[in-house]
Amino acid sequence: MLAFTAGKLFTPTDTIERPVVLVEQGRVLEISDRNHRQVPPGVSISDFGNDVIAPGYVDLHIHGSAGFDVMDDAADALPAIERLLARHGVTSYFPTTVTAPMDATLRALDRLADAIENRALKNADDKARALPLGIHIEGPFISHARRGVHPPEDLLAPTLPLFERLWQAARGRIRMMTIAPELESALEVIAEASRRGVCVSLGHSDADFDQAERGIAAGAWHATHTFNAMRPLDHRSPGILGAVLTDDRVSADIIVDGVHLDPAIVKIVADTKGLEQTVLITDATAATGMPEGRYHLGSFEVEVRDGKCTMDGRLAGSVLTMDRAVRNLTRFAEWNLTDAVAAASRNPARVAHIENKGVLAVGADADFVVLNREGEVLRTFVGGMECSGG
Repeated sequence: MLAFTAGKLFTPTDTIERPVVLVEQGRVLEISDRNHRQVPPGVSISDFGNDVIAPGYVDLHIHGSAGFDVMDDAADALPAIERLLARHGVTSYFPTTVTAPMDATLRALDRLADAIENRALKNADDKARALPLGIHIEGPFISHARRGVHPPEDLLAPTLPLFERLWQAARGRIRMMTIAPELESALEVIAEASRRGVCVSLGHSDADFDQAERGIAAGAWHATHTFNAMRPLDHRSPGILGAVLTDDRVSADIIVDGVHLDPAIVKIVADTKGLEQTVLITDATAATGMPEGRYHLGSFEVEVRDGKCTMDGRLAGSVLTMDRAVRNLTRFAEWNLTDAVAAASRNPARVAHIENKGVLAVGADADFVVLNREGEVLRTFVGGMECSGG
C-alpha cells in the first residue's frame, strides 16, 4: 500500500483539503482528509506539501511528440512519445492516425494494437509512462473541401466493408473515429461504429446543419477540433458548427494553443458547451517538445516555426502540451483551475467511455498529476508509480 498527501485534491468535481490517498495494486483504495484519517502504520507516504493532486490527463487526439509520429514503425517511437506526454500530465491517450495510403494505415493500426495489448498486460517496467487506451482514426473518411493537410489522394468514401478492414487491422482497438457526416454512406458507418462503442466524432466536414444533425441522430456524439477544418458559422446558414454548438447530445473538443482558435472563440465554445461537454485535446505532432524544424506527420512533412506547425502555409496539428492547454483555458475562458483540469481529464474519459480514468475515486486507476497552484505539472503517476522524467 502507498499513501499520498498534498495541500488539495481535485476529484475533479470536488475539492478535498489536506487529502490522504491510499493506493493498492495500482487502484485508489481510499480518499479521505488528514483531519479524519491517519495513514496506517508502516505505509510509505509521499507528501506533496501545499501542491495539488489532480486526475491524470487524457488526450483523445495526438499524432506524436518527441520527434516521433504514432504511425512510425520504430520500436522506440511510442515509448518516447509516452514519456513526453507524462512529463506534461497525460497518463492516458489515444494514438491518432492521419490519412495515409491504405496499406500504411493498416500496418500502423496493427502496430498500435500490438502496443495497446502489450501495455494492457501491466508489466511493471512499462507502467511508468502514459498508457495508450485505444486508437483514434482521423481520416480517411473526411471531406475534400475541409481536409486541411490530409493528402487528397488518400481520402476515401466511407463504406461498411472499408470500416471493417480498418477494424480488423486494429483488432477492435479503434475507440474514436473522425468522420464527415455529409459523405455518401457516412450515416451507415456512423451507426455501425457507434454500435461497436466507437466514439464517433464529426470533423473535417463541410456539412450543413441538417447533414450534421443526421450524423448526430445516426450515432455521432462528439466534434473534432471544433471550428478547425469545418464549414464556417454563418448567421443564416449555421452549418455543422451550429449543430455542434446547440445540440446537447454533442460534446466538443478544442485546441487551446492560441493559434488554432482566438481566445474569444475558446470562450464561446467553453461557455456554450459548458463544464461537462468541453474537452481539451492537443492534436500534437512529432514536433512537440522539439526545436523548430521539419518533422513528419503520418506520410508527409510539416514545418514548425514560431510555435506554428504548418504545411504549405496551412495549420498541420500543433506543438501544444496538455498542461499548457489547461492553463490557457483558465485564461481564455476565465475558468478556474478545477474546471479546466476536468476538461482535460474527466470530460475526455467520459466522452470516450473510458472507465476508471480521468477521476480520482475509490476503485479508479491511481493515475494522477501533482500541480502547483498555477497548474504547472510537477510530477505524474500512472497506477501509483511515478513516471520517469515526470
